[in-house]
Amino acid sequence: MGKYIRKRLLQAIPVVFGITLLTFFIMKLAPGGPLGGMISPRSSSEALQRAQEKLGLNQPIIVQYWNWLKELVQGNFGYSTFNGQNVLEMILERLPATLLLTVTSFVFSFVVGVPLGVYSATHKYSKGDYGLTVFSFIGISIPSFFFGMGMIYIFAMKLKWFPTSGFGSALFRGTGFQLFLHKLRYLVMPALVMSLANLSSVMRFARSSMIETLNQDYIRTARAKGLAERAVIYRHALKNSLIPVITIFGQSIPNLFGGAYITEKVFGWPGMGLLGVDAIGNRDYQVLMGLTLFTAILVLPGNLLADIMYSAVDPRIRY
Repeated sequence: MGKYIRKRLLQAIPVVFGITLLTFFIMKLAPGGPLGGMISPRSSSEALQRAQEKLGLNQPIIVQYWNWLKELVQGNFGYSTFNGQNVLEMILERLPATLLLTVTSFVFSFVVGVPLGVYSATHKYSKGDYGLTVFSFIGISIPSFFFGMGMIYIFAMKLKWFPTSGFGSALFRGTGFQLFLHKLRYLVMPALVMSLANLSSVMRFARSSMIETLNQDYIRTARAKGLAERAVIYRHALKNSLIPVITIFGQSIPNLFGGAYITEKVFGWPGMGLLGVDAIGNRDYQVLMGLTLFTAILVLPGNLLADIMYSAVDPRIRY
């Protein structure tokens, strides 16, 4: 296992390199640029040319990427072309909020999705199964931004149970448990919105996998031996049904980070997603490249963890 992990970590290096290369070229080929906000009727062509030379935008794309890569190897993520701030400091400032939101959504989707899938499989074709099936289809189909705006309208504007946006009020002076509850009120709605689609997928995969497992011969043998139904389901069937769910575990990590861009914008959540949306609007290439690199670094270990979990669930799997 140790040899496999070291091999995967080494393989991650060219993968990250390829991600940054592809992202850089796509951004450069898109219309517009960081100088778009500097153009005004008073800007002369000489001034714009000097600005291009200062930012290195007059060089070929491959040369621009090589210059960015050389600075990155030295630990320099560059500076924002929009406000001049250090890119690494901007990302690290937003990183805790994004990790809190994505980890909460991730854990919630699996902690709730797997038991609901097991219930749906063990009560196949019941009213509860049909209700959960309808819920899962709605969760997979509804756009996150629409669901988020609906949550804000109902629970924030009408019922006033939760705040509309942000992550805490500057006027709040409580500490300890009071501060925790205050922050929790801001976290609930965006976390639910981010977790809905993933929860629905986990539930459907857990249901189908559990139904297939319950039809296996060893399950019938366990029941014939007189084992309690709860022991048959949770001790024998559930563990062997988790491999498809673990596959969703690895695939859902990039989906959550991608969904954070939309969710954080809708709720004004001060994380990397909101920073990325603003950087896209400003054509801030340095910030976008830094966000892409950080997201890739966070996603790749998640996929490796999913592979390790395969062998933990199924002893027949060896690397």
